[in-house]
Amino acid sequence: MKKITKEEALINIAKRVKWLRQQKGISQQNAYNDTGIHFGRLEQANSDVGYLTLLRICDYFEISLADFFKEGFD
Repeated sequence: MKKITKEEALINIAKRVKWLRQQKGISQQNAYNDTGIHFGRLEQANSDVGYLTLLRICDYFEISLADFFKEGFD
C-alpha cells in the first residue's frame, strides 16, 4: 500500500467535499450558512480536517463516513 502524505490526504478530502457539494448544487456560502463549516478553506486543502467536522459534513450530505472515503482515495 502506498504511503500517502498529509498534503495528498488533504487534497483528496478537498476534492471529495467539493464534488459532494457540487453534486447537490450547493454554493460554498449556502453550505457555510447551513453548517457553520467554511467549505472554501476545506476545498483549498489548506487546513486539516477534524474527525467531528468530517462527521458533520457526512451528516450534511446524508452519507456515512465510510461512503465519504469510498471514492477518490486510492
